[in-house]
Amino acid sequence: MKLITHHWELDVYKLAMEMSKNVFQVTKAFPREEMYSLTDQIRRSARAVSAIIAEGWRRRKYEAAFVDKLNQAEAEAAETQTWLEHAVNCEYLPRREAREMHRTCSRIIGKLVKMGNDATKWTIKR
Repeated sequence: MKLITHHWELDVYKLAMEMSKNVFQVTKAFPREEMYSLTDQIRRSARAVSAIIAEGWRRRKYEAAFVDKLNQAEAEAAETQTWLEHAVNCEYLPRREAREMHRTCSRIIGKLVKMGNDATKWTIKR
């Protein structure tokens, strides 16, 4: 197993980046009147997942701070799921496409929970 030294090497980070790119692509077709509400919110929460993972990676000297960042990233992924649901309810996004993105968010959340539950494996020992 290869030693991970950078946040961009984490599978969960890669998955979060892919998910945020997909969110960006689908939201291009959202109505203009949603520009500063639903479109902005879902893009912000989707992008926040990878950004918070990166920040957490740099805080892994302190287990509690690391786990807190993982938890924040989980929350942003869950928020993204909620915005996806709104997009389906408003008929901006096909249910099947949203379901796949929702599953990706669930995979991200699962990986973050697993990392948080085994944080000592990921933190820096002094």
